[in-house]
Amino acid sequence: MLYTLLVSLFLFVCFVLVLIILIQQGKSSMGIGGLGGSTQMLFGGSGGQDLFQKITWVLGAIFMATSLWLALLKSSSSIRLRYVQPVSTAPANRYDTKPFTVPAPTAPEKA
Repeated sequence: MLYTLLVSLFLFVCFVLVLIILIQQGKSSMGIGGLGGSTQMLFGGSGGQDLFQKITWVLGAIFMATSLWLALLKSSSSIRLRYVQPVSTAPANRYDTKPFTVPAPTAPEKA
């Protein structure tokens, strides 16, 4: 339950982080956010960049925390399973009830 919730949160953060990074205008104007002029930006020329940077930092921290948490959960579950003994599927009666018969000796063949 917890593992599934963390994986879902991790995937959501990954997609949103990629979108936020692509929206930002880089120093060389190579991102999707750099296609429009500065007057067409969502929050103006300089105000929006600070907000996007803060969102990126927060999502990056959540990304790192969830990836570390998922790694710890997965490693602890694999350690737990490493020392579990498999259940034996042997029959309940281990001793064979048929009598043991000794084969009759055969005479050596003469050529």
